[in-house]
Amino acid sequence: MVKKMIHFIRARFKKFLLEEIWLEDYIRMGMQVGENCSIQPGVVFDYSHCWLIKIGNNVTIAPQAYLLTHDASTKGLTNYTKVGSITIEDNVFIGARALIMPGVTIGRDSIIAAGSIVTKSIPERSIAAGNPAKVLCTLDEYIEKNDKQMVCAPKYDRSYTLNGNISADKRKRMYEELIDEIGYVV
Repeated sequence: MVKKMIHFIRARFKKFLLEEIWLEDYIRMGMQVGENCSIQPGVVFDYSHCWLIKIGNNVTIAPQAYLLTHDASTKGLTNYTKVGSITIEDNVFIGARALIMPGVTIGRDSIIAAGSIVTKSIPERSIAAGNPAKVLCTLDEYIEKNDKQMVCAPKYDRSYTLNGNISADKRKRMYEELIDEIGYVV
């Protein structure tokens, strides 16, 4: 029990340091972040040119995503480093380990899949994935596809999450039900 408490306190302290203090430093240096954003731990912002990053309202950036406003591959060849702004418009979701390169705008109401490398701007209401990222479908098509999947997919309430204090039996049941399947948690 004491070990769990120490781990919890250490994790909360680390979260406070990584999410609050460093984000405020970037903002002080000119990075713009809108309201109601969820920027997860481990997101890397280009420190050297962070003022070239603008993040809209209601944006979620999953863990370990990278936002790079410079490309130093030209430095040795031309003595110059390429730079470009990154604009993430309102209501965007950026998946874990996505890489957003300089000169990119991600249009409002879009989703960037985990692991994608975004080298060109993504239109609004688009779902993009891959390396390099390409638009797969519109947001409306994505919603329709998920609505159809949810009809017969397993569904779970809050008790099937860590916040719901999921029991060992529920963990096992959920795992078994989701072998080769996709489910949904409320």
